Amino acid sequence: MRLGVLDQSAVRAGHHPAESIRETVALARACEGFGYARYWLAEHHASPAIAGSAPEVLLGALAVATDHIRIGSAGVMLPHYSALKVAEVFRVLEALAPGRVDLGLGRAPGSDRRTAFALNPLADQAADHFPAQVRDLLAWVRGERLVENHPFGDVIAQPQGPGAPQPWILGSSDYGAQVAAHFGLPYCFAHFITDGHGAEHALDLYRSLYRPSELFPKPYAAVSVWALAAPSEAEAEREFLPRAVWRLGRDRGVYAPLPSPEDAATRGFTAAEQARVERMRADAFLGTGERVAAQLRRLASDLAVDEVSVLTTASTPEARRESYRLLAVAVGLAGERAAAA
Repeated sequence: MRLGVLDQSAVRAGHHPAESIRETVALARACEGFGYARYWLAEHHASPAIAGSAPEVLLGALAVATDHIRIGSAGVMLPHYSALKVAEVFRVLEALAPGRVDLGLGRAPGSDRRTAFALNPLADQAADHFPAQVRDLLAWVRGERLVENHPFGDVIAQPQGPGAPQPWILGSSDYGAQVAAHFGLPYCFAHFITDGHGAEHALDLYRSLYRPSELFPKPYAAVSVWALAAPSEAEAEREFLPRAVWRLGRDRGVYAPLPSPEDAATRGFTAAEQARVERMRADAFLGTGERVAAQLRRLASDLAVDEVSVLTTASTPEARRESYRLLAVAVGLAGERAAAA
């Protein structure tokens, strides 16, 4: 099973968001050693819970901190930006890390509507033109000609070079699946956002509408999930509760930092909240490394995806690193390297 990492640079209660950025760089180094295929960075804005606001900048740090793991965005929220500027940024990254840069693109704001407006006052209109933005970006990032009679047809995205970043389309609805299929691009469904709802339909739609491209004559599908592995089931349960409390807040539109296991354990739940926590626990990819690996294999088989991207939040950087290590060992990504780390 091919595994990647999705990192949001989540903020832990009692810690500065800046710490989360530095923890991301350290974890990327570790996950490269564990044998993960790629390391993706999310984009969120104005959130007390997530520090990852500029994946394109953080990717520059990962480019020099790692040697061979693929690095990329999951994703750049394209309606906030000029397609040309995004192409230039990722061509610079390609120059820094040739042959291992992924350009994951999304249409969602990654924030509330007010923040999206602050980022780009024309964001609503830009979202309506997402396919055209993707079309132009693909041409610029690959050094190809834009469509005939394009007003910027003679504009070149520098720096030019022999390679190009690999674009992906990311999403949690049918829309992204259709865009990915139209352009013949790899597609990743954000299972962790919807708790898996809509995943099967979106992936089936992607495959049924897929138009073969030169690089991808066949569809290439992935799914991104939240998962946590621990040395014991009891420790996994301890790390799960803060995530559950955080999700209860998200359901109410409250995006607070991840609480500690101690604070989460003292929080009282209403009957409805307790039922919600139990549903989350039943659906979670949670437990020992072997158990989580088996769950992910089953999911990958059920959805017929080529790859699984794993998002893990934990109470400490050490617990998060250990989760990725245990999963790598259970899946057999790096053998002795991960086992001895």
